[in-house]
Amino acid sequence: MNPARFVVAAVALSVSSFVFAAGGHHGAHGEGVNIGEVGKASDADRTITVQMHDNYYEPESIAVKPGETVRFVVENKGSLVHEFNIGTAATHEAHQEEMMMMVNHGVIDGGTIHHDMMEMDMGNGHSMKHDDPNSVLLEPGKSQELVWTFAESGTIEFACNVPGHYQAGMYGEVVFD
Repeated sequence: MNPARFVVAAVALSVSSFVFAAGGHHGAHGEGVNIGEVGKASDADRTITVQMHDNYYEPESIAVKPGETVRFVVENKGSLVHEFNIGTAATHEAHQEEMMMMVNHGVIDGGTIHHDMMEMDMGNGHSMKHDDPNSVLLEPGKSQELVWTFAESGTIEFACNVPGHYQAGMYGEVVFD
């Protein structure tokens, strides 16, 4: 195992006991909330730049209006692979299992994404491809846009689901005005 993968695995294991002891960040919190849908750039009401650093975001929270379309410019300023994913605490918890598989199979390796491995079969018709419309996964120094139309008010977060990152505090709140 190379040093970067070891560090990611060690962080994931070290925080897992804390998460289980604390009861995790799940349950009814945010379940059943309609988070919205992919928006069109031409419909964007505004642009928000989100910088991902090693285990935190700038800004830490984002205020939106129900129905607002936002163009996010997401930049990875850290030294590791990071994700910007819009969802509920429950959807992030479920997605973290998929992201752990990506690390375990070597698709994510510290600061590198092995794109050629993303077509790997995980079973049950699933691949390692990271193509969720509410999410971007970026290597250090990379940036990408995501356009999202928010639905109703609810408890929604943006988070990095790379193993250990959410547990280390890499999530932020979407606040409805």
